[in-house]
Amino acid sequence: MLISGGEIVDNRKIVLPEKVNDIILALQRHGYEAYAVGGCVRDSLLGREPEDWDITTSATPVEVKAIFPRTFDTGIQHGTVTVLLGKEGFEVTTYRIDGKYEDSRHPKEVTYTACLKEDLRRRDFTINAMAYNASEGLIDIFGGIEDLEQGVIRCVGNARERFSEDALRILRGVRFAAQLGFAIEEETRKGMRELAPSLRKISAERIQVELVKLLVSDRPDMMREAYELGLTREFLPEFDRLMETEQETPHHMYNVGEHTLHAMLNVRADKILRLTMLLHDMGKPALKTVDETGRAHFKKHAFESEKITKQVLRRLKFDNDTLHNVSRLVFYHDYRMPADPKAVRRAMNKIGEDIFPCYMEVRRADVLAQSMYKREEKVKNLDEIEELYRQIVDAGQCVSLKNLAVTGKDLIAAGMEPGKEIGEKLNELLALVIDQPELNTKEELLKHLG
Repeated sequence: MLISGGEIVDNRKIVLPEKVNDIILALQRHGYEAYAVGGCVRDSLLGREPEDWDITTSATPVEVKAIFPRTFDTGIQHGTVTVLLGKEGFEVTTYRIDGKYEDSRHPKEVTYTACLKEDLRRRDFTINAMAYNASEGLIDIFGGIEDLEQGVIRCVGNARERFSEDALRILRGVRFAAQLGFAIEEETRKGMRELAPSLRKISAERIQVELVKLLVSDRPDMMREAYELGLTREFLPEFDRLMETEQETPHHMYNVGEHTLHAMLNVRADKILRLTMLLHDMGKPALKTVDETGRAHFKKHAFESEKITKQVLRRLKFDNDTLHNVSRLVFYHDYRMPADPKAVRRAMNKIGEDIFPCYMEVRRADVLAQSMYKREEKVKNLDEIEELYRQIVDAGQCVSLKNLAVTGKDLIAAGMEPGKEIGEKLNELLALVIDQPELNTKEELLKHLG
């Protein structure tokens, strides 16, 4: 590691995409400094594929636009111009110093600076405050490499100042720890805990983005850290109630919150499935009762959980498809059936063919987060249901109206009067076919019109 002009330069080499390097070289040829910066540098050093490449430069937006023929203003008020090369766009941002933050999110004004160090100083975490170009190598002023090597999330400078500037950084820090498998440095943790209430000023949409990224990471159980730091109290207080609700029943060995965390770990990293496991037991705290033996019961908690799920997803501005699918899975997460072909077909009809495989994943994740009490019996039941499901699908058996061998037009052609009776008769025939799949032929079904 060398010292160059007061800046720490590391000899690690990053292979920049050709177009990123072309932009940097073009800026340098015109006498400006330019570097790849932030998350793309961090991910490259970790051997991860960067999602996008950001470039920082001493050139002002006007000067950037004069160099490149195709640009558009992305965040011109903050010094950002998008440079278009071919069909790709790359954000190029002028070195800047942020003015006073008045809303815990945006600076009131920004001032351009010719100093890279001043630009890096305003960034959130040390691992995101490194810059790189091919001629100078890695610029690491705030110890980002050391924190990468030690697996640490640490604020650049004073944690309270960084979080006061942008409260979303508090949740981003936990999300980075979840994604990278890192620990949060103690002063950074203290700053998060102290300034957690400022998360209330952040829009639901931005909270949603960070929450989903955390949930679909390898460590969705970092929600525990968010709870312990007081973050969930500000954007998901329902989760705090889970962490405070015990389950005095032989079927469980964790409280509701810990069961939820384990259930998320037991399901694949899919947005719908992880949200379902996060929310599936939200109704338990309100419905808990304890009988004379000291055993807890949560009767009909799936109904209450579905209601709370819809409230939470609406509050966090999730799209309607997500709300529909997650709430449906939450509603049916505790729906049980014997391993019987007829029962499985009925369940496929009731829950929906499209989402039934997800329902099975949810059931399994739920069971594996419970105690060992009757574990073997429960898992065997799920295995047998899954096998029956595969057989039903492979055989092309009908479990919904779209695969019924007759339609409303067929019934009218056979002599039925148009009207609501047509729909009633179709559902009656569907129930017949679900019980007896072999009857799903036009000839057979028309025999049952009397």
